[in-house]
Amino acid sequence: MTYRLFEGKEHASSYWKYRISPSDHLIQQVLAFLEKQKGGPYELAVDVGCGSGQGTVLLAKHFASVVGTDVSPAQIEMALQHAKEPNVTYRHCVAEELPFADSSVDLMTAMSAFHWFDRPRFLKEAHRVLKPHGCLALLNYTIDMELSYPDCCSQTLNDICKEFYEALKPYRSPHLGVSSIELYREAYNSIPYPDKEWKECVWVKRPIPLSSYMGLVESFSSYQRLLREDPQKATELSRDICQKLMSVMRVSSEDTEVVLAVKYFYLLARKPQEA
Repeated sequence: MTYRLFEGKEHASSYWKYRISPSDHLIQQVLAFLEKQKGGPYELAVDVGCGSGQGTVLLAKHFASVVGTDVSPAQIEMALQHAKEPNVTYRHCVAEELPFADSSVDLMTAMSAFHWFDRPRFLKEAHRVLKPHGCLALLNYTIDMELSYPDCCSQTLNDICKEFYEALKPYRSPHLGVSSIELYREAYNSIPYPDKEWKECVWVKRPIPLSSYMGLVESFSSYQRLLREDPQKATELSRDICQKLMSVMRVSSEDTEVVLAVKYFYLLARKPQEA
């Protein structure tokens, strides 16, 4: 079954504001695989589980048409509110029943979403809609994000981050298992296509305000579950972690800029001609 955990309007708004999108380097890796395995023309890309569309729009300049799909009406509404590219549209549907014809899609992506799908059904559906030599790209990042700040001990800073992540572990969905990366490895091994790639430990760094780091972690499903079950505990946890980080950094403002390092992994696969 598909897990539906990002559907409230407030959560969708937080998702848009704080969630990070893949770097240009990662998108280029996907496009390079597509170019090598299929080549142009690039007519249609579909981004499944698009959320509020941060990753979807990164594909716009490379394809004649890009469609983002999501099971959440609130996420689609948020994506539409920020839609600017004329060749990007959004559809409300489940990942396992996509409104596309057989063999019609050049590239299908799922950016930090595949782990929530009914994975065997989605992979079967992806196979149906991909063109021969069309490509599938599944990207995600691990929760063990790291922070750095000038003249500050990175280990001390990240020990506090780890404290945050550990506090949220009891609220993690059992659907994800101990680590979502294992679900992607399983998918890689199960996909019968001969042409496929697996990469992990791809670090991406970007400067963001400390408040945005806090908002990012607070947008995670585990924090949102804690917030639903015990709002006071969730608020106190977040406030305590933020205060500890600012104390170590010797700053008084949550708007202080830090460098966030995120560890990505991804799976790329090409549908064979004869499939």
